Amino acid sequence: MKTIKNFVAVAALSLVSFGSFAQSITASASTLDAAEAQIAAQAHQAGASYKITGARFDNGAYVSAELVK
Repeated sequence: MKTIKNFVAVAALSLVSFGSFAQSITASASTLDAAEAQIAAQAHQAGASYKITGARFDNGAYVSAELVK
């Protein structure tokens, strides 16, 4: 029984700590370069680096990224 409680506690703490490191952000602009510049500015303001997770261009550029601290 104690082993099960420990496993559940470790699993819960792992999920909490994983969620605290990653944050999704988005930006839109007229060009992909301008949208990425907005992402870079948001990352710089948060004191983090970023990884682009998606981008599309439909009457404007839309970029999503994940901040990594």
